Amino acid sequence: VIGGGLAGILTAALLRESGVDVVVLEADRIGSGQTENTTAKVTCQHGMLYHRLEQTLGQDSARLYAGAGQQALEWYQQLIWDRRIDCEWERLPAYLYTVRSEAELLREFAAQERAGLPVRLTEETGLPFPTAGAVRCENQAQLHPLRLLRALAEELTIREGTRVLEAEGDQLRTSSGTVRAEHIIFCCHFPFVNAPGYYFLRMHQERSYVLALRGAPALPGMYYSADPGGASLRMADGLLLVGGGAHRTGENREGGKYEALRRWAGLHFPDAAEAGRWSAQDCMTLDGMPYMGRFAASTPRWYVATGFGKWGMTASMAAAHLIRDQIFGQENAWAQLFSPQRFTPAAS
Repeated sequence: VIGGGLAGILTAALLRESGVDVVVLEADRIGSGQTENTTAKVTCQHGMLYHRLEQTLGQDSARLYAGAGQQALEWYQQLIWDRRIDCEWERLPAYLYTVRSEAELLREFAAQERAGLPVRLTEETGLPFPTAGAVRCENQAQLHPLRLLRALAEELTIREGTRVLEAEGDQLRTSSGTVRAEHIIFCCHFPFVNAPGYYFLRMHQERSYVLALRGAPALPGMYYSADPGGASLRMADGLLLVGGGAHRTGENREGGKYEALRRWAGLHFPDAAEAGRWSAQDCMTLDGMPYMGRFAASTPRWYVATGFGKWGMTASMAAAHLIRDQIFGQENAWAQLFSPQRFTPAAS
């Protein structure tokens, strides 16, 4: 497994449970990439996605996508409970809210409902500012991803400080030597092999920003704004995490994204003080669906998990199960939906 983030560690843990001899190769230290920077919402309610999925890939695909997210939630809970992992796992409602027009929100609500999500419309959000409405999704979750990662890593063979430089056939040339493997799984955020796969043509990078606020009122759920320029919110260790400012990487030449978040936070949480800040970078696919499964038709023993598009918690768990099923030759209902070989010109 190339990459010691949550996707790689979950995949390795599942394979080890199934009796497979697994090694994780990590260029830096485990959890030092996107897993370290995520706000770690484990939710099926992925912004304003479901209406677009219905329009581009169809209602059946939207239902499959929702089902994968809901199953991932239950797998997380079972894993955490079975192993008694202290990772701040908490079931909470998720809210998609707007302070502007409710029309687009109503359209998205209808699509989420058709997809089978446990949603309802509400005006009661627990936010300390007025909204024009919200879609509440029941029984979602949040966690501390690094605590989960470290607990799972204790049982795994991991080589930190081992950068994979080249992949060919069943061999990986690393900064520390050569590894041969029956199966190779790319969980390294962005697949570094240009051909086959051509992922550099089929994804772009998007950066977003987070402020951690001290002294903000505790919120009873997780929140995502349906409005341009709005904010994502969740509590963590008594701090309020405020996320936003997303842009395609390289297009923020004038900067100012942290300042924009500070202005938003100052308006809505005037008594809070900044305790920290950071940014994250996500892989965005052409059609909005992650790439999970066989890397390319010409490399049947290579697999990939990438293109999570800001929703890496549910996607990591779904990818781990899908890849394990494919290695063992088992059917998986999501294989075609997430297939890296899919051809979706309208959606793309």
